[in-house]
Amino acid sequence: MTRTLAIGDIHGGLRALEQILERAKVTQDDLLIFLGDYVDGWSESAQTVSFLIELSKTHNCIFMRGNHDDLAYQWLRDNTKNDTWLNHGGRSTMKSYENITQETKQEHLEFYKNLKDYHIDEQNRMFVHAGFQNRNGPEFEHYSTAFYWDRTFWEMAVSLDKRIKKEDPEYPMRLQYHKEIYIGHTPVTRIARDEPTQMANVWNVDTGAAFKGKLSIIDADTKEFWQSDPVYTLYPDEEGRNA
Repeated sequence: MTRTLAIGDIHGGLRALEQILERAKVTQDDLLIFLGDYVDGWSESAQTVSFLIELSKTHNCIFMRGNHDDLAYQWLRDNTKNDTWLNHGGRSTMKSYENITQETKQEHLEFYKNLKDYHIDEQNRMFVHAGFQNRNGPEFEHYSTAFYWDRTFWEMAVSLDKRIKKEDPEYPMRLQYHKEIYIGHTPVTRIARDEPTQMANVWNVDTGAAFKGKLSIIDADTKEFWQSDPVYTLYPDEEGRNA
């Protein structure tokens, strides 16, 4: 039986990724949808991307574009970097590329270039890193950066009055187009959660792996999920983005 499995923000935590793939007993029959932010955090950003490239050769994978992936891509492609990126995991990503061959860097550039802004499956479930802003739906989005930078989407779902029915004219239009929306980007630890969390029809799978949380993978059909150990315990000699 094919499972659709959504994976939250990895942030260079390759050891955590290997853990959850094992704990979820992932097989080649599963569809793996990665929600973005593969880099910037723990020390294995470049190694994580290499792992994902190899995984996609044997497994059915779909990769969303995260804001950190776009920043790393700009650096690799144009040597573009800024203090904000450097201070939010960019330095660890740059360091992880120090001993990477030029051939591998070219493979990574293709990987970053081909990341998807969003994916909608046959069940009308949307998978996206952050969300979208256009009230008419994602296909009408004016600025593609919204798909991997926007935080209002999750904030809207969290703050939505649970008494409002979907057919009510006050119900947000952005939540009406899809059966479910799976996102990452904003750790649920910010609202004192440590597991994949549903608000309205939005499932947030970012459980704070970049900081003190765990990496998570969720079955979009059954809602069963698996988690790694707290990622910082897998990198005991590092601070990650907790510095």
